[in-house]
Amino acid sequence: MNAFSLFRLLRKNNNLEFRRSPAYEQSLVAKVLMGIGACIFVLYLIIYGTMFGSIASSNHEPGFIMAILPVLLIIDFGLRFMVQQTPAMLVKPYMLLPVQRKRVIDTFLITSLLSIYNFLWLSLLLPYLVIVLAGGCEWGEACSLLCSGILLIMLNSQIYLLVRTLVARNLFWWLMPILIYGAYFVPLLIDQKGNLFDDVLDVVTEWGVSGWVTVGVLAVLTCLFFLNRNMQNAFVYEEVARQEKESTVKISATSQFSFFNRFGEIGEYLKLELKSIFRNKAIRARVISSLLLIIVFSALIAYTHIYDGRMMLNFFCYYCFSLYGMTALVKIMGPEGNYIDLLMVHRENILTLLRAKYYFHCAVLIVPLLVMLPAVIEGKFSILMMLSYMLLSSGLLYFILFQLAVSNKQTLPLDQKLTGKAQVENGHQLIFELVGMTLPLILVMLLLLAFEEDTCYMILLAIGIVLTALHPLWLRHVYVRMMKRKYKNLEGFHSSR
Repeated sequence: MNAFSLFRLLRKNNNLEFRRSPAYEQSLVAKVLMGIGACIFVLYLIIYGTMFGSIASSNHEPGFIMAILPVLLIIDFGLRFMVQQTPAMLVKPYMLLPVQRKRVIDTFLITSLLSIYNFLWLSLLLPYLVIVLAGGCEWGEACSLLCSGILLIMLNSQIYLLVRTLVARNLFWWLMPILIYGAYFVPLLIDQKGNLFDDVLDVVTEWGVSGWVTVGVLAVLTCLFFLNRNMQNAFVYEEVARQEKESTVKISATSQFSFFNRFGEIGEYLKLELKSIFRNKAIRARVISSLLLIIVFSALIAYTHIYDGRMMLNFFCYYCFSLYGMTALVKIMGPEGNYIDLLMVHRENILTLLRAKYYFHCAVLIVPLLVMLPAVIEGKFSILMMLSYMLLSSGLLYFILFQLAVSNKQTLPLDQKLTGKAQVENGHQLIFELVGMTLPLILVMLLLLAFEEDTCYMILLAIGIVLTALHPLWLRHVYVRMMKRKYKNLEGFHSSR
């Protein structure tokens, strides 16, 4: 089978996998939402491309877009977490087939380069080039800008794959994108008046139209392609084959968490939650990522003036309390899908499990409360504000996210971070995440318009207390709805293991 035939076959298999997935209905919703989002995204790109083109044309600087591209690449890098998977996630089903693993990885890497998402950025580049051409730009310079721009987007896709794969193994690799994207802004740190940064912008603008830039970007892209190819090949084989060096294998004592014995059956499920975090890679990675983000945001708020606006402070205060819940509860019942049959043995086992999950996540809210105390000392947050958002998270947010227990039916692998399925949220989960993120903030905005700040926080506190106190009622309602569709959910959990 030649490379082109393999490429076509794997593309066909990916489409069939999507249609046969147990979460096809939710994934279909995700496709529709992403289509709507893509249309809005393209519209914004056209607007900004036209605006940047007008600025470049009026100043007779066709290379102006190259000075802005580093900022656009940072935005592009963040968006890729919603639209792009790593080849390691896709190559696992082909490991036992008589096909060279590197050829399969090559196919998925080429697919990532030729994805529709990459070419959406033409919606920004083409309007820009049309306007600068009308303003006197030469055709050779315009072609160079077009090639350099689209190659930089493709290069960004390879940087994303590199970072995403390495971060799954060690979170310290987050330093790589910080250094790569932050290097452009180092002159601002050296010279806070901005003179040095202005000189850098002038050089980038002047040389951005050169064909040598295109050649250089193409050379770096080629090197990153082969680096990704070798890295993906090594890591996916290591994870699937479970290769471990003898020197790295450690036998550790099993903690009994005897403190929870006093809570009876709920205590046993609380032990299960803790053991899932300490022993399983996929769950542990989500916990560590959430904690690090909370610490970073808390430090930025406490010791900088970046987010000193009233709405920004409200947003990040709520975000720090809600982040872990949204990260973990959006996959509620996913880890339990590995052993859901055992949980169905006794009556109301699932209800007890839901209660234990709720109590555990309420207890976790103490962590951001403590982490954000420096922001209180610095006068950015008030105690009333933090308590209102903490109880709003335990009440309104958890009420929204626990509804996903009814519809989630895809098993989350416990010991896989690179090749595991269900690592990315489907459409149903994305909707609940968006509602959980935006609904409380919309409520805050409306209350701040109608009342004074302290009165607003008192109302939020009351809402949180009421919904938190009523958790036995709405958790039982969730449980009753789960039992009505338990066979459908069991089938989904079994087929996605």
